[in-house]
Amino acid sequence: MTERAVFDKIELYLVRVFHTVITERSVSRAALRLQTTQPAVSAQLGRLRTLIGDPLLVRSGHGMVPTPAALALLEPAAELLRSAQMIFGARAKGLEFDAAHAQLTFRVAASDYLDPLFLPELVARIKAAAPSVGIEILPLSAEYDYRRSLGRAEVDLVIGNWLKPPGELHLGKLLTDDVVCLVAEDHPAARSPRGWTAQRYLESEHVAPTSLHAGARGFIDEYLDSQGLARNIVVRSPHFGQTPLMVARSHLVLTTGRQFCSRYVGQFPLRIVRCPIDFPSLSYYQLWHELSHHSAAGRWLREQVRDVSRALPTP
Repeated sequence: MTERAVFDKIELYLVRVFHTVITERSVSRAALRLQTTQPAVSAQLGRLRTLIGDPLLVRSGHGMVPTPAALALLEPAAELLRSAQMIFGARAKGLEFDAAHAQLTFRVAASDYLDPLFLPELVARIKAAAPSVGIEILPLSAEYDYRRSLGRAEVDLVIGNWLKPPGELHLGKLLTDDVVCLVAEDHPAARSPRGWTAQRYLESEHVAPTSLHAGARGFIDEYLDSQGLARNIVVRSPHFGQTPLMVARSHLVLTTGRQFCSRYVGQFPLRIVRCPIDFPSLSYYQLWHELSHHSAAGRWLREQVRDVSRALPTP
């Protein structure tokens, strides 16, 4: 078969099937995302294997893994889908998302620096409006390349805080919060606020989250570094939701948003005190890729995230 003959047999939907199957690494999960049946996706995968001349997805252990050829073709396929989205996006804008009957899975990568009420409220809101929709929440970490995952449509949305959000992605601002210090009730900063100076703050023992992505130092430390300052971090933890209890049982200092801290005051013997360093406001964003910018489902998801962030009770 000539190259032209192969090209004439390929339609855009086949490229979408390829991209979905390889990113999901599962025919059944790809069928859910494509809102079709598993036999239909299997048939399309068979066509792809014949056209490309490669098995594309093979069994390994208890799961399926893409072949090297499939991985090499993944980004070109994503680029083709992005280009198609730009060409036909004007028409796609008119499509409605039928939340009540949709059967797909939203994938959201989020940090747990958020208000602890945020993700539970978001899940409840989505499930109330779209009962057949699945939700997969992925943690942000230094090992997780969220930019690449957004570009490959492996994740629909990323939610977190950045001192300078990445410029190549679409973003929506969700929350702005004051930066404060959370300390135990018997911490010197709580007992003697006037003595809580910038120097004492920097010299205190701090607990801080591990980095959200490779090479990043986090909002607080990036700002301190820009001012030529550094704090004394003695504990780093990827489990941010557990840090308030660590603080309550020690003389550690946690520096983060007032809204997060306020949820724990009253639960534990904790006090919120001002930061003696003038940090800029802490801003949380949702980030998404051009690939899903005009998607009706993507727009609906972003609206739910926005509305939940606006409706959070004020501390």
